Amino acid sequence: MRHAVGRALIAVAVAAAAAVAPASVGPPIPRVITGPYASLLAASTDLGPARSARIQLTAALTQPSSPAELIRWTSRLGLTARWRPGDDWAIIEGAPAAVAGAFGVAVRDYRGRHGQVFYASPHQPQVPAPLRGEVAELGRVLGYTPHREARPTIGSDVPLPDRRDTLLSNIYNSGALREAGYTGKGQTVVVFAFDGFDQPDLDAYSAEFGLPPLTPQVVGGMASQRSGEATMDLELIHALAPDAKKVLINARPTVESDGSYEKVARMMESADRDFPGAVWSFSIGWGCDKLITAADLAPVRSALATALSHGTTAFNASGDLAGLECKGGQNWSAPPSPDDIGLDAVASLPEMTNVGGTTLSTDKDGRWISEQAWFDAPLSQGTGGGVSALFERPPWQEGLAVGKGQGRRLTPDVAAVADPDNAIAIVFGQQRMAAGGTSMSAPIWAGLAAVMNQYLIENGGRQLGELNPMLYAIAEGAPRPAFRTIALGGNAVDLAQPGYDLVTGLGSPDVENLVQNVLDLQRLRRWG
Repeated sequence: MRHAVGRALIAVAVAAAAAVAPASVGPPIPRVITGPYASLLAASTDLGPARSARIQLTAALTQPSSPAELIRWTSRLGLTARWRPGDDWAIIEGAPAAVAGAFGVAVRDYRGRHGQVFYASPHQPQVPAPLRGEVAELGRVLGYTPHREARPTIGSDVPLPDRRDTLLSNIYNSGALREAGYTGKGQTVVVFAFDGFDQPDLDAYSAEFGLPPLTPQVVGGMASQRSGEATMDLELIHALAPDAKKVLINARPTVESDGSYEKVARMMESADRDFPGAVWSFSIGWGCDKLITAADLAPVRSALATALSHGTTAFNASGDLAGLECKGGQNWSAPPSPDDIGLDAVASLPEMTNVGGTTLSTDKDGRWISEQAWFDAPLSQGTGGGVSALFERPPWQEGLAVGKGQGRRLTPDVAAVADPDNAIAIVFGQQRMAAGGTSMSAPIWAGLAAVMNQYLIENGGRQLGELNPMLYAIAEGAPRPAFRTIALGGNAVDLAQPGYDLVTGLGSPDVENLVQNVLDLQRLRRWG
């Protein structure tokens, strides 16, 4: 039966191509997409040929110059190609039948499990011969992004400390910096979230822990949803960097209808323009990496790289599905398959600092004793991490002794506490609660980065900017130990071990040593 369906879809694609494309333009034979993408379509209802007025796909270009042949080629076939000077990507748009004919693919409408209707092709478009000098790769024909709305593990049944601080400064050895006045002054931290917050929660948190008022600037309107994610991110960043400016950007519009990754890129460009050199924190995701191609992420990667060049540092939560980001949290009674293993797509970008999660042990004063990888048997929750399906190994990871993922980008890069049983306190719904998840780990690093930026600037250095190359250089041979290696625990992909691993990356930070190492590198003019 499955083979019959496949033959029928190919027949539809061929018929569409014959009806629309000129005889002289023969599209390459399409490839049927397998893996999580095929599972997404199989779990949805096929509604027949796509009926949208216009659909789109992304073209990754070989160089950031005008794709003249692409523009001419699409025009001849009743399509358009949108391109901006300087971009190394373009958007191809047109009626579903025109896209189907140009690339020899079927384009169908589907209804997903949650009632969402979207267009998709079961085939991967191939770059036509006339375009191979300009176009490196094409993205998916897919009008839906199965985004990850992080819902932090929040509970009130975990004993909370009586002390009137969150203990976070003590945990990662940033307390001395704080006592010396390094509290994020002059820095901006931008939180990207799908949900909003209630100001009374932030007021109560600040009062409870003796912090200055927290009144974030909201960009894009306040989202109506309240999952606790935005609340937790803002409060934890405030605990670590109380004098930094906080901004919440409503990312919800990026997952409404199609073109998500172009929308994410535009959102990043706007944040870079409005808050240059800010620290970015992401505890949300835009689909597993096996659902898409690298071309789909070309707009996001370009926007992120530009922001980093302006001094921005970006942190993304690795995910809470123990390395099974493509499983989506469904059918946990079944053993994981290779198709279930995957990364959050945006977190896997080489330019993004991806943050894994740990379980923390401290003494009675909240000082660090040890950490292990955060996981919840039987791996229904736990720190994400693994090998990118999309991106090659960046130069700063080439020296890692990792037996998996030869030549591919490895994640996460670093880690911080994520276990909800560690009783990191927030205020949500006017209740003092414990929170957790790697969606806690990323804002912890963001808050610490704001403190480090202030220290660097006031001591003759520069903002962190693109962080990953420095992190790996410091781990390889800096004079001060900047990372607490984690060698216990694991996820569905790997086991924690001394040095780098696919569970907790380089480990959690010793902030005082880390920032001094960074300053030393900057003074040697090796960075910045």
